[in-house]
Amino acid sequence: MLQRNFGLSSLQVSALGFGAGHIGYDGVSERQAHELLDRALELGITFIDTARGYGLSEKRIGSWLPAHRGDVVLSTKVGYDVEGATNWSAAAVTRGVDEALATLGTDVIDVVFLHSCPLAVLERGEAVEALLACVTAGKVRVPGYSGENEALAWGAGAGVFGAVQSSVNLADQRSLREVLPVAARNGLGVVAKRPLANAPWRHAERPSGVYGETYWERLREMGLEPDVDDWTGTALRFSAFSPGVSTAIVGTSNPANLEAAAAAVARGPLPDAERQRWEAAFAGHAGDWVGEV
Repeated sequence: MLQRNFGLSSLQVSALGFGAGHIGYDGVSERQAHELLDRALELGITFIDTARGYGLSEKRIGSWLPAHRGDVVLSTKVGYDVEGATNWSAAAVTRGVDEALATLGTDVIDVVFLHSCPLAVLERGEAVEALLACVTAGKVRVPGYSGENEALAWGAGAGVFGAVQSSVNLADQRSLREVLPVAARNGLGVVAKRPLANAPWRHAERPSGVYGETYWERLREMGLEPDVDDWTGTALRFSAFSPGVSTAIVGTSNPANLEAAAAAVARGPLPDAERQRWEAAFAGHAGDWVGEV
């Protein structure tokens, strides 16, 4: 598995990361969660991304982590749903970090993201300052922002974060075009989420009420198929090898899906002509299609 520098930090991360949301839900037992985390490590996946809003995910990582802490770069997300604290207040951020440290069973979290808070919250400064104070206190190594559009652009250019997390996929290229170049110039680590665009190609007809609905519509309007019959491989190679991306995270509760993702990334970047086809197809809609939070 290809390992990359995470921006200008001292961290190194795998080109394919594990999005641990599914192990907090999906009827996954703790044993199954641990087996999936073990398999990720066997595949060379060293970046694990979770959040306080992902059900039992932090807890299950925490019960697995003691024997593996030195093997992984760990990120989580905070700022909300802290009892007795207003969302995005300093208390919500600080206590969110403290609770994550306790749940994950670690003395320091490598990357902590403010989780999709609005631009006005970032500009007000309270949440940002609280996260930076956690860095100063040695609880967090790299402060980050996870989100899209104007808030993401602020996060990439404000000079206060060391990392951003954003949707980067065949049908969601706004941040790739507008924000990742700024993040690269500023030395930020970049986590690309939803590299598979929620796999809308699984649906013969427009799905309803699922996360991939917008991406299904966009791919239909783009009117392209992969140059080979490999949607998963094309999508993952597009995202993981997009300029500026440090790691592309795949969320799954199925080890076979993780193995297929690792095999796709091992094939390296898409051929230039194939990548250019997808970028050109998106460019015709770039003024209308925003990043999906």
